[in-house]
Amino acid sequence: MHDHSSMVMDEITLAAAFLVGLFGSTHCAGMCGGVISALTLGLPDNIRGRFMRMLPFVLLYNIGRITSYAIAGLLVAGIGSLIVDMVDIKAVRFYVALVAGGFMIVLGLYIAGWWQGLMKLENLGSHIWKYFEPLGRKFLPIKNYHGALIAGAIWGWIPCGMVYTALVWTLTASSPTQGALLMVSFGLGTLPAMLFMGLAAGKLVGSLQKPLVRNIAGLTVIVFGLYSLWRVF
Repeated sequence: MHDHSSMVMDEITLAAAFLVGLFGSTHCAGMCGGVISALTLGLPDNIRGRFMRMLPFVLLYNIGRITSYAIAGLLVAGIGSLIVDMVDIKAVRFYVALVAGGFMIVLGLYIAGWWQGLMKLENLGSHIWKYFEPLGRKFLPIKNYHGALIAGAIWGWIPCGMVYTALVWTLTASSPTQGALLMVSFGLGTLPAMLFMGLAAGKLVGSLQKPLVRNIAGLTVIVFGLYSLWRVF
């Protein structure tokens, strides 16, 4: 049973995950902006360019994407919980929290464009993506709501250093459910940028990719990482 302080910490962590997703959207603009633009531009002519007709499709893409994040968070946090149950809980949580804070700093450097180390993780993820990508093509072009939801769920598994960092963070969760919640919070943080890019067919990508915007976003995420490390000690 959690005491009041641990519940506050959980709320702080979920809020931080949301903000990391929000500021990290500058990175999302590059890769995911292209994906959602392709999905949206492939819609039938009587839907594309009409805001109210496009909105349900863009929402369903993102619901599918965030659901995949939640499933991944549930699995990773579940594995983390199993490891914690088998060994010294305090020692494991301490080192995992250190790694998670370190990853967040690395993510901030990546978002700002100052260091591209996370690309190695994305390259590893590409081995998994090669199994999902052909499946996603089967639903293109998008013709109905069902196809939009499935395409979004497949999109959620695209190699992304930012998502991988958030998944490392779920290892600090107290349960698989907490891990899923953390990923949902992170996904909701990325939602505003993804909605705007989907509805504007990618026209905002250039604005979000400007060096000043990326630098500010990167610095903000680095601050979150430093704060996480400070909490550990």
